[in-house]
Amino acid sequence: MARTPAKSRGLGRGLSALMSDVTADESPKETSKRPDLIVPIEQVQPNPDQPRRTFAEDALQELAASIAEKGIIQPLIVRAAPGKSNTYEIVAGERRWRAAQIAKLHDVPVVVRDYNDTEVLEIAIIENIQRADLNPVDEAAGYKQLMDRFGHTQDQMATALGKSRSHIANLLRLLNLPEEVQNYLISGQLSAGHARALVGHDQAVQLAREVLQRKLSVRETEKLAKKGPTLKKRSVPGAPVPKDADTIQIENELSATLGMKVTIDHPAGSEGGKLAVSYKSLEQLDDLLRALSGG
Repeated sequence: MARTPAKSRGLGRGLSALMSDVTADESPKETSKRPDLIVPIEQVQPNPDQPRRTFAEDALQELAASIAEKGIIQPLIVRAAPGKSNTYEIVAGERRWRAAQIAKLHDVPVVVRDYNDTEVLEIAIIENIQRADLNPVDEAAGYKQLMDRFGHTQDQMATALGKSRSHIANLLRLLNLPEEVQNYLISGQLSAGHARALVGHDQAVQLAREVLQRKLSVRETEKLAKKGPTLKKRSVPGAPVPKDADTIQIENELSATLGMKVTIDHPAGSEGGKLAVSYKSLEQLDDLLRALSGG
């Protein structure tokens, strides 16, 4: 059956209306929507324009185990696939669809909606924002997409998503941080509280490195941001400390004398250290042993 093209709806049905179809997770405690249809799983396909491209394998396996035991509690939201008959395109619920395949389900419950392309993209962004494992930077980027592409205000998003306006505003501010600091947030090395204290600071990168090196609390980070970096060496934790000129000269002299690469590790302020000699062949090793034994 040919699908009648959906009429343009401007910004769509409204953020609150679209949100009513998006479920944050697959939980037995949720009230299940009544499915319109039960369809063979091979007649359902993912949205090719879905902004989310990666799905954590361990989380999928966990969901698949739950689905194998209890079934799919929350139906997938789909629309008729453009240009195809008896095929549905996922609007929300691709994670459930993937997990259902792992659980070897033959069919899935769906709720059919008549969404246009703009609304499908909008819902995909909303669904990604609702992920429990989303880091603060990606969540903020999702809010910005909704504002820039669809004209939603912070107040509209706060109401529809069940968030406070200050939560959304504070996350959006994180996008003003330098890329290095955002990467610390994405990796979980810094919390959103730490990062907020650095927003707008012209030495945000140096401050972030010092926070990590000294393992400062959020309150300590706020105090540090007011007075500026205090460490002379503002390196990322674990980064090698540059060698002084004297150590480098000794390395070069020993390397020239022995004909082998010599490296010296002498921590600043200490009496001891390590000296390493690298040889390329057993003959070089024999030469080194003779030199050390005075032969």
